[in-house]
Amino acid sequence: MKGHVDLLLLAALRREPLHGYAIVEHVREASHGALGLAEGTVYPALHRLERTGLLASSWLTANGRRRRVYELTARGRAKLASEQSDWKTFSRAVEAVLA
Repeated sequence: MKGHVDLLLLAALRREPLHGYAIVEHVREASHGALGLAEGTVYPALHRLERTGLLASSWLTANGRRRRVYELTARGRAKLASEQSDWKTFSRAVEAVLA
């Protein structure tokens, strides 16, 4: 998974804003348990993506708990589209070699 965490985080946020733990859960559930992101990896990556303008965050209070919620910016959506295209090209090339 090394090198692909950013793509997974951006993809997890494409439909709605989520807090960090919900992002981890989304990736785990969407991959049927095959991909588990450590929270110690996720939060530094989220902060870095926010610093680079791909994500924006805000604080929400739900059930008496304050949570930082992340969402894609326009730049983040463009980056996600580009990374998805690159990933599809890469995976097709690997499949061709393996076939």
